[in-house]
Amino acid sequence: MAVFSIFKNTVLLLFFTLSSCGNHTKTHNKELNSVVTQDTLATNLPIIVAANRTGTYLPLLKGKRVGIVANQTSVIFKDTHPLSYTHLVDSLLAHNINIQQAFAPEHGFRGEADAGEKVSDGKDEKTGLPIISLYGKNRKPSKEQLQDVDVVLFDIQDVGVRFYTYIATMQLVMEACAENNIPIIVLDRPNPNAHYVDGPSMETEHRGFLGMTNIPLVYGMTIGEYAHMINQEGWLENKVKADLTVIQMENYDHHKDYILPIRPSPNLPNNTSIYLYPSLGLFEGTNVNAGRGTEFQFQRYGAPFMDSTKYNFQYTPAPNFGSKEPKHNGKICFGMDLSETPKISSVNLDYILDAYKNTKDKSLFFNTSGFTRHAGTAALQKQIEAGLPQEEIKKSWQTDIQKFKLIRSKYLIYN
Repeated sequence: MAVFSIFKNTVLLLFFTLSSCGNHTKTHNKELNSVVTQDTLATNLPIIVAANRTGTYLPLLKGKRVGIVANQTSVIFKDTHPLSYTHLVDSLLAHNINIQQAFAPEHGFRGEADAGEKVSDGKDEKTGLPIISLYGKNRKPSKEQLQDVDVVLFDIQDVGVRFYTYIATMQLVMEACAENNIPIIVLDRPNPNAHYVDGPSMETEHRGFLGMTNIPLVYGMTIGEYAHMINQEGWLENKVKADLTVIQMENYDHHKDYILPIRPSPNLPNNTSIYLYPSLGLFEGTNVNAGRGTEFQFQRYGAPFMDSTKYNFQYTPAPNFGSKEPKHNGKICFGMDLSETPKISSVNLDYILDAYKNTKDKSLFFNTSGFTRHAGTAALQKQIEAGLPQEEIKKSWQTDIQKFKLIRSKYLIYN
C-alpha cells in the first residue's frame, strides 16, 4: 500500500457544483445580502484548501521554530488536481521553514496504523524529523515537548464525526499551546459530513477521547470552525484560551460535494464509507463487524451470530491494510451490503436496529462500555434493547441538537 493511500474510484475533486453557494470572505455573523454576487461566482470555482494558501500562513512561520501536527492527508495540491500533491512538511522544508518536530495523531504520521493501535515516537524516514506520538503514552504535548517550539501548525483532514479522534487531538494540542503561551495555526479543510447536524449528544459523564465536548455525533462544522468554537466557548481545560489563527479555505460551503483524494484513515477508503461512518461507526461498540477486514470498510455489516435466514449477503473478514485483527476474522458474517448507498444527510439507525433485531442471542450483541463511549450516552443502548423505532429515538435528540445549532451558528465561517 502506498504511503498516501488513494481513494478507489477517485474522481476529480474541487469542481463540484450544487445549488447552495459558499462565500469564502464571509466572517462571523456577516449579513448574506451583501455578498450575493460573490456567492454566485464561488459556486463554480474550485475549492482551495487552506494548505494551498501558502502566501497567507508562510509569513507567520518564517523565522520561527515550528511544531507540526500532521498525517498523510496534510498535503498541498498541485494545480487543483487530486492525484498531484506535495506533503505539507516537504513543502515547508523547501521554503526553509524550521520544523523542529512533528506530532502524530491516531494512525500515525503516515497513516498506516490500525484504529486504536498505539503509535510510537520515532523519526520520519523521508525527512528525518523527530515524531512525537499523540496516540501512545500521552495524547497531549507536554511542556518539555513544546519547549523548543515557537508556533504549532495543525493540518489534518477530518470527517465531521464526534468519535473520529482527530478533533480530540486538536483540542488537546490547543490546550497545551494555551498553557504554554504558544500560538497555534489551524489550516482548514472541507468536512464531507458538514451538510447536516444529527445524532445523540455527548453526555458529560461519558466524555473521553471519543468525545471531549457535549456536541452531537455529527456536528456539521469544518475543523477550523470547530477550533473557534472550542476556544471561544471555554471548552479547554480551566477555560484557557489559545492564541488561535484559522486559515480559511476559498470557494467552499457546507453543501458543496468534496471527494477526498487520500484516505483520512486506513478504514475509510472512499466517500461512501465516510457518509455511512456516523451510522455504521456505532457498530464499533458492538460485536458486529462493520466491514473491517474487507475492501468495503464501513460499507457493510454482519456477524456470524446474526440470523442467516434473514440475509442474502455474507462475507468473511480477513487481515488487511488497517485491520490486522478484524472482528470475526475468518468467520462467515451474515448481514447487509451498503456499498451502493447514495450520499445521506442523517444518522441512520435502521442498520443497527436491523442487526439487533436479527440477533437471536441478544447477549452477544453489545460491548456495553464501548458502545456508550461511541454513542456518548447510555440511553441509546437502552432504546435499542427496548425495541423503540428510529423516529422515537431521534426525537429524544432534538432538544440537544437545537441548543447546539444555536451555539454552532456563531462560529460558522462558510455557508
